[in-house]
Amino acid sequence: MPELPEVETIIRRLRNGTPGDPGVIDQTIQSVEITWPKIIAAPSPDKFKQSLSGKTIIAARRRGKFLHFPLSDGHLIGHLRMSGDMRIDARLAPDGQPALPGPYDRVLINFLSSYRLVFSEIRKFGRLWYVENPQEVFQHLGPEPLDPAFTGQQLYAMLQARTRSIKPLLMDQTFIAGMGNIYTDEALFRARIHPLRKSNSLSVAEADALHQAIQSVLQHGIHSFGASLDWFYRGGEFQNDFNVYGQTGEPCPNCGTPIEKIVVGQRGTHFCPKCQQIA
Repeated sequence: MPELPEVETIIRRLRNGTPGDPGVIDQTIQSVEITWPKIIAAPSPDKFKQSLSGKTIIAARRRGKFLHFPLSDGHLIGHLRMSGDMRIDARLAPDGQPALPGPYDRVLINFLSSYRLVFSEIRKFGRLWYVENPQEVFQHLGPEPLDPAFTGQQLYAMLQARTRSIKPLLMDQTFIAGMGNIYTDEALFRARIHPLRKSNSLSVAEADALHQAIQSVLQHGIHSFGASLDWFYRGGEFQNDFNVYGQTGEPCPNCGTPIEKIVVGQRGTHFCPKCQQIA
């Protein structure tokens, strides 16, 4: 599943454009094609089409794992779920005919220009919203882990108020927005914290180390354009720098102890039993 660094990479490409393709900023929507109506979370698919028509995209942002496009009126919001992607495509094929949707293209947002914004999803779990107020979608999200206002002291207070195991808590989007399985495993390893530790058992120093680890691993992921693993995502390199995720049986880069895999909160979890002791 795409996590914060992957979503941040995609939103930057859509905002800034790539060689040969423009970004989405200042693009005016002419029409919308929907090939899988269940992708539309709100409003109805027909109302979604009507609401977007004639609107101009004025910004491209990220909130947690959500892609957020403020419009000249209202907001377009997307979530990639397990295997989604968003990209800019040319509306015409090289032969000058209208370009046909790809096999996994679920929503095509056609601009007045010669381009379109495409939402593709292999597994059909992704969702799109058109809303007047983005808080209709974002209201339950926790703080942004890369926000300068999010401090180690704040994280410590949040951890002390909970009694859950640390890994599933970090992946709870109402606690912190944007963390998933990969970056949680990697952050806990950097902070030398066992994934089953109870959140309120962490000391001030451990909470500060975890805060630094979360920020550093997310920045590392963004710098590497995310991780390309088992989903429809292009160009990431962070998978080449994993310390523990997917490294079961490999030697710990710190101490040489074989990396172990357990199930925590129904998710495969990778850690070093020597560097990340539970007691």
